[in-house]
This record gives sequence, C-alpha cells and structure tokens, in this order.
Amino acid sequence: MSEPTGPTESEPRPDEEAPEPRREPVFNLPPVVLAAIAICAIVFLLQQYVLNETQQMTLLYDGAFIPVLYTGQYGLDWFLLTRPFTYAFMHGGFAHIAINMVWLAAFGSPLANRFGATRFAVFYAVTGLAAVALFWTMHPYGEMPLVGASGSISGMMGAAARYGFRIDRSSSRAAFAGEPLPIAIVLRSRGVMTFLGVWMVINLATGLLGLAPGIDGQIAWEAHIGGFVAGFFGLRFFDRPMPAG
Repeated sequence: MSEPTGPTESEPRPDEEAPEPRREPVFNLPPVVLAAIAICAIVFLLQQYVLNETQQMTLLYDGAFIPVLYTGQYGLDWFLLTRPFTYAFMHGGFAHIAINMVWLAAFGSPLANRFGATRFAVFYAVTGLAAVALFWTMHPYGEMPLVGASGSISGMMGAAARYGFRIDRSSSRAAFAGEPLPIAIVLRSRGVMTFLGVWMVINLATGLLGLAPGIDGQIAWEAHIGGFVAGFFGLRFFDRPMPAG
C-alpha cells in the first residue's frame, strides 16, 4: 500500500499563501478624538508661532473661561456663550497640551468607540461645561483665565471608572466593555478606587501645592473634580450598549 504523495488537507498547498496575522494600527484613534487633538494643536500653534502679543491676548480673553465675567462685573458680550466651551481647546504651554493630549488619546479613544462620534462630542462639551461650572462656583470673582481640556478628560476618567476600566480589544476598535457598573460596586472595587485615590491626590497636590513641573500657572483641580463628577454620574445619558457578538 503506497503512501499519499500530495499534500494532505491539513497542510497548505505550495501555491497558496498563508494568511498574514492581523495587525492593529499603532495610531488607531477614532476620527472624533483626532479632530479634538487637531483643534487643540492648531490653536496652540497659532498662539505660539502665528499671532503677535496683542492678538494672543485677544484670543485668550475671548476664548478662555474667566469666572468674574459671569458674575456681572463687566457687562455682557457674545463670548459669554462660547467661552465655557472654547476654553477646552486652549492650553498654556507645551507640557500642558502634551500631557492633556496623551490622556485624551488614552481615555477618549475607547470612550469614543463606545459612544460614537456625536455622543462623544456632546460628552466632551457637557463635562467641560460642568468643569467650569464648579470652578466658577468656587471662584466667582476670579480673574485668571482658565484653559485646557483636562476638565473634559477628567469626565472621561469618571466614565471609565463606571466601566471598571474594562476594555474590549477583540477588534481593531478597542472600546470600554460591558454595562456600566452600579455606583455601589464601583465603590467596592479595590482597583478602581486605588486608581481614583491616586488621581485625586495628584490633583490636589498639583492644584493646592503647585507641584506641576513644566506647567506655568496653577492647576485648576476644581475643574477636574467638576468634570469627573459629571462623567461619573452622567454616563447613562451618553452610553451606547455594545452590540452582542
């Protein structure tokens, strides 16, 4: 009895190419996150390299959030409606924007893949608004301009905590997985509470003690807390359950 000379069914034929292993792109950011990063970068480059000093001050006054303007001290203008949103695309220095963009990519990407572009954009705006609302409540007569995306990014961290930081990486679009955890379960999760505890200490240390190397100006920890609370408790209004399978 002769042995088979051709390839068996379990062996690839010589003229067939073996399937290549699936590779994920290194920079696989959702378009809405890329858009937010691009806007922040363009505004920062304009501030640093295009506008003169007078134009920079005009942009800062018209785009940043300045609490005292909302306490009826200087009259009304159109920018009172836009400053609570535009401030989140402005930054005070290279270290400030670099750190925020890294965190935006890390937390914003899985959240945007979970929410979808429109819900994510609204979430970014609402948590940013909550951040300045708490900041204004605590400093109604403050005259220093507030800038930075960290209020909205803190909201993303709050939302991530409700998912227990669980991320589904089974596809090329990594997203937070599962149903949002009940608050009681989040508060009993050692891993989640450890992360949040460290994050809170860092915020208070950088805000109250000014321990922020490479960043000029004081860190607005109040805005971070406001954004975080909005993301943590308001997640249900934005969540879009992931499809099964």
